[in-house]
Amino acid sequence: MSLPIKLICSKSKLRRDGTSLIFIQYCHSSEKRTLLNTGIAIPPGYWSKKRGKISRDLPSEFGDVEKMEVQLTNLLRKAEDMVNYAAKGKHGCPVDFLRANFKLKEPCYLITDNGAKKNIDVFDNIDQYIQSKQTSVKHCTINVISAMKKHLKSFESFRNQPVTFDSFDALFYEEFVRYLTYDIIQMRRREEIRGLKMNTIGKTIKHLKSFLKDRMRKKIIPFFDMTSFKVMEEEVDAVYLSWNEISLIYHLDLSENPHLEKYRDIFVLGCLTGFRFSDYSDIKPDEIRDGMLYVTQNKTLTQVVVPLRPDSKRILIDKYNMQMPQISNPNLNFYIKEVVKMAGIDEQIKITHKRGNKIIEEVRPKYAWITSHTCRRSFCTNEFLEGTPIQLIMAISGHKTEKAFRRYIKAEQVQKAYMIKKLWEKRPDL
Repeated sequence: MSLPIKLICSKSKLRRDGTSLIFIQYCHSSEKRTLLNTGIAIPPGYWSKKRGKISRDLPSEFGDVEKMEVQLTNLLRKAEDMVNYAAKGKHGCPVDFLRANFKLKEPCYLITDNGAKKNIDVFDNIDQYIQSKQTSVKHCTINVISAMKKHLKSFESFRNQPVTFDSFDALFYEEFVRYLTYDIIQMRRREEIRGLKMNTIGKTIKHLKSFLKDRMRKKIIPFFDMTSFKVMEEEVDAVYLSWNEISLIYHLDLSENPHLEKYRDIFVLGCLTGFRFSDYSDIKPDEIRDGMLYVTQNKTLTQVVVPLRPDSKRILIDKYNMQMPQISNPNLNFYIKEVVKMAGIDEQIKITHKRGNKIIEEVRPKYAWITSHTCRRSFCTNEFLEGTPIQLIMAISGHKTEKAFRRYIKAEQVQKAYMIKKLWEKRPDL
């Protein structure tokens, strides 16, 4: 898009020292236009109107030509980005948006009571942002934002440079994503793991962008373009459990391992309801009415109504009298693998995912891939295979679009393969 933006230096607006300021001129229409001060001034005789550049003959006492050209190019690009941003969104007239948000690059700071300048701390602002979100989002979202802060803090230590609001640019994004991909250290049951998966990195960037947009909206920091902050994601070949496999787990004799029963029961309950862990692990007595579960989902705050299967009633009411054991997600992820292994579900499964530009392939027994989220995926996949209308499944799963739902389940490809196989079986051999 060719924007009506250019650099100008007027000979008619001389200052006392004989220099004239260079402005960025933006013309939205013949009536609406604005001039943005670049803060750079030169004698107008050394300005090429045709080329829109400073003459290389500029005397050194007025500044370094190359450095000023880089600064002008960056400011012009910033103005173009802001016009594009305003034109795409609902931000009113681009001219008004430019006037309100275009500021020269300067450190973000607060003026203290004694008149001193104090830098605005990024991490203090994240704490304030989290506090402001306490009443509008659920605890699981707060945890993700807190994880984003933790990752930023560890990146600050890794590169031995403070993270400030002036740090955030395209180069910072690239270095931060590279750090999250290859260098960040995570502990899993005393095992050191280096690097995060792509979808986890995507969530971190997503919430970082939301935080920065909130600070801009509240005029705490000036506007800057974040189009380079891409939120990456990938389709993961996650496993699901068939009804037969869930039945094996449900009927597994755990009399010699009674400590595993609560993990098995909560996991099966998740497979029968299709809820997220935060929902199926904390069902309350007042959420059951007329054989139905009325649950307000923690993540979306929407209420869903699910019929209680007989097996769900046997777990919830007959066995636990609506007082389900309180367990943590990490503990469930750890112990349920042992349960599934004891049920004999141990076929070798290959999972592929990306790390940077590399494809990583891992082969493990199926039980090793099972987590609390397997419940939800298994419910959706099994209902889909049984012919339940997708819109009814989505009413429980919380997926907003059918495209997102179909990407979530993996059995569709298998179902199509079986359909093709049946067609081929009716045809003659070669």
